[in-house]
Formats: sequence, C-alpha cells, structure tokens
Amino acid sequence: MKQPKIRFKGFEGEWNETQLSQFFTKVLEKNHKIEYKSVLTNSAEYGIIEQNKFFDHDVANSENIGGYFIVKPDDFVYNPRVSTTAPVGPISRNTLGYTGVMSPLYLVFNIDGIDKDFLCYYYKTSKWYNFMRISGNCGARFDRLAISDDQFAKMPIIYPWNPYEQQAISDYFKSLDSLIQTTTKKIASLKQMKSACLVSMFPQEGETKPRVRFKGFEGEWKKDKAINLFETFNIRNRPELPVLSANQDIRGMAPRTETGYNISHNRANEVTYKVVKPGQFVIHLRSFQGGFAHSSVEGITSPAYTVFGLKDERNHDDYFWKIIFMSKTFVKRLETITYGIRDGRSISFGEFSEMPFLFPCYEEQQKIASFFSTLDTQISLQEQRLEKLKQIKSACLDKMFV
Repeated sequence: MKQPKIRFKGFEGEWNETQLSQFFTKVLEKNHKIEYKSVLTNSAEYGIIEQNKFFDHDVANSENIGGYFIVKPDDFVYNPRVSTTAPVGPISRNTLGYTGVMSPLYLVFNIDGIDKDFLCYYYKTSKWYNFMRISGNCGARFDRLAISDDQFAKMPIIYPWNPYEQQAISDYFKSLDSLIQTTTKKIASLKQMKSACLVSMFPQEGETKPRVRFKGFEGEWKKDKAINLFETFNIRNRPELPVLSANQDIRGMAPRTETGYNISHNRANEVTYKVVKPGQFVIHLRSFQGGFAHSSVEGITSPAYTVFGLKDERNHDDYFWKIIFMSKTFVKRLETITYGIRDGRSISFGEFSEMPFLFPCYEEQQKIASFFSTLDTQISLQEQRLEKLKQIKSACLDKMFV
C-alpha cells in the first residue's frame, strides 16, 4: 500500500504515484554574460553552499564560469558524485536566497506542482536510491553515477495528494531541523566558553598564576615534576571486572560494551589486563586527546597501556588533572615526547614524569574541577540531546515517506 507507516491525524487514503517529470523542468540557462559570479557547489553534508566555503579556495574563476548553469533560489541540483553520506549523489535545493552558478557536470532543475519543502525532505530519505542504482551506473568514474537527464526525470515520486499533508510533513521536519540547529549552536557556544576558560583559568606560557580566579585565592601556583605527583599501577588478575576502552569524548575510559565497537579478543587473556580504578588515568596508544584518558569507573584495560594515578589523593583533585591532560596546551607539550607507532602515538611514562606542571592548592583545584565538571556535563547533555534529535529525524524520514 502506498501509505507511510506514520501519519498525522486527519489524513488518510493512499498517496499518489507519478514520475518526477510531472513537476520537473530542466534548467538550460548558462552564465554566458558572466552576470553571476557566485560559484556554488552541492555537498552531501551541507547542501548548496559557496564553493570557496566548501573547498577553502575557488576551484572555478571568472574565465571559466561562462559555461556554468545559472542556479536561482529554490532551484534543485543533482550532484552525480557518490560518497558514503550520499550513495547515489545528493539532491539539494538552493536555499541561499540569491542566484549563483554551478558546474555543467551537475543537473539543475526547478519544480512546480508539489510542495518544494516536502520534496527537499523526500530527497533526504533513501526511498529514491533504488531507482538511481537501477537506472544509472558508475561507468569509468567509480565515484560518479552516470544517468541521463531523461532517465533521471522518470524517477517515481510517491506523495500525498493533499497539499496540506505535504505542508504538515515539511513543517514537522523544519521544526526538527530548527531544534537540531539550536542545539548544535548551544554545543558550539559551550565549547567556545570552555576553551576561553581553559586559557583564562590556567597559567599560560611564562606565567605562574592564572588571569581569572575564584574569590579567595591568590598568589603563584606551585611547580613540580610529574614524577613527584604521579605513580604507575600494575594490578592484574581481575577478569571479573568490565573491560574498558579509551573514548574520544569527555568520558575518557568507559566500558567497551558502551563504545559501539565490537573488538574481539581472547577472554582468557583478561587475567593479564591491568586494573583501572576511579580517579586514575590511562596512557593509551591512540593519538586523540593526547593519549591520556581519565577513568571514573573501575575496570580492566589492555596490558599494553600504562595505568597511573596520583600519589597524594588528599591534596590533589583527579578531575582537575583530567582537565589539564585533555587541554590543547598539554597535547601540544606532548609533541616533544611522543613518537609514531601504529595508528597513534606512544607516550613514555618515563619521559612524561620529567614534565613540570603548575598547580594550585587542593581547595582551588576543587573549585576549578567543579566548574569544568558542570560545564562538561552541560556539553554532554546537549550532545546527547543532539544525537537523540538526529535519531528521531532519521526514523521519521524512514517512516513518514513512502
């Protein structure tokens, strides 16, 4: 039956099926007079954008855009270049609000007789992929799908006959996109705030105290080498504990079952895995985040990793040190003591132990740690919200179209 699995209340009956050609008019007008100089591109991730914003430079110039198609606001563009995110090439609509030009390698067309927003969201689904795979081929260029314009226009379109249902669907996805955009901006703002605070609340090169401090704290920070602050741990034979993996986010070490990666290993070898306790750190072999991961849970990890922790937990806050080890400043310092190995960088604890560090008293460490912990929690919650919104959108794109 030509009906979606999820539908707004008040709408019923089967959807219409026709070919795209019923709404489709190919754009043939070219920029012969060089009237338009904004060169556009159609990317799978960002849609139609300025070419120089996507490639960080101009691929085309004023001498070779005379043969480019003119792309007006609301025109649609098919890019035959395939990718992981666009398996049959992306179709996007010019929502920039102004006219530009695009390579003749692209198919430019305008639409009339169907809600343009509805069609935009239809092209974010995979419902039309099968037609493109059957009708086109990669030919000599494995990264491009070859399909004639006439064949492209025969693409089947299944849509609600009621224009109000078309609008209701597009309005719903617009509201979802608005929430996704707002949440994305919120995350960027929080991360920008964190970056600024990492600069102002920690001494910079040549300084012995930060520029911004909590009330009641003053004076220079103490200085000592890592060898006097940290020690390694090599406890093993605890196979009953969960296996932990290093993550690229602020969680640090987390149970492998939560990472989404199915890494096979011989369970019999888990007796050789090293125990990691809450508040300790792991130097792993991956290059992201500088190679240091903080753990807030107890578990075991690869014997190839180095597990270390604070010598004096009563006078040091582990989350304060987590902030330092994840900072860009520290990662930059690590460049002097790292060397390439496999897909990441191996960091010697012996060389790390000779690195000097500045730090305040325990009470000030706690204040700083609490501030950044709250900030990290806000970032994490917003990232979870964003992921949930994207999952909802993906599910709805699948179930609200035919």
